[in-house]
Amino acid sequence: MSEKQRYFIELAYNGTGYHGWQVQPNAITVQEVLDKALATVLRQPTETIGCGRTDTGVHATQFFAHFDAEELDNGHPALEKAVRSLNSVLPDDIGIKRLFPIHAGAHARFDATQRSYEYHIHFEKDPFRLNRSWELRDKPDIALMNAAAKTMMEYTDFSCFSKSNTQTFTNNCKIVRAEWVENESGMVFHISADRFLRNMVRAIVGTLMEIGRKEMPPENIREIIESKNRSNAGTSVPACGLYLTEVKYPYLLGSTI
Repeated sequence: MSEKQRYFIELAYNGTGYHGWQVQPNAITVQEVLDKALATVLRQPTETIGCGRTDTGVHATQFFAHFDAEELDNGHPALEKAVRSLNSVLPDDIGIKRLFPIHAGAHARFDATQRSYEYHIHFEKDPFRLNRSWELRDKPDIALMNAAAKTMMEYTDFSCFSKSNTQTFTNNCKIVRAEWVENESGMVFHISADRFLRNMVRAIVGTLMEIGRKEMPPENIREIIESKNRSNAGTSVPACGLYLTEVKYPYLLGSTI
């Protein structure tokens, strides 16, 4: 048996029809569909490990996974052909961007140094944003939300925004960006950190929305974070508006490897 080569695969997906990324019993997931497509195209059983988890209905414009495989031609034409073959067998809501060999110790989840998410909100009924953005009737105060978001960056323990019993060793995260930006159809929350806790971004957005609706002052964000209690934070917002948009690795500095 030949020695296996490790590969990274970059993909994007519309998460509306999936119960998140990770394989689970009695539910269709992105990982399950991708693994089956890889097994078909590569003609060998293939199991991927993703850069993280996304919940039911959450989207990704950039997502990485790694897998090990035998007897692949690592030349660019062959790898490009594999990408085309994968896209031909995958459903329309999952798209492969590239496939490339990587060093044996590379890990899609543990090697990631930064992840970025966006949360999209719009204010007028738009059928083309169905399941892709959260529709609100009233516009919240973006200045108040940005004041609270800026304060969050002074902290590292975000237990108050995490689901309980998540089996994580630490709830510490280093946030390097947290900002609301208006656009012609609504607003987008941009957040980047070295890691995220389960449900963290949706809980943060829900909390900031309470501040934007003037249900509490921006200063209350300190009390919420310092309490380390999820029940003190806001309700999680719907999954439809959330996108994983970027994952950074120390050894992926450009569009090619």
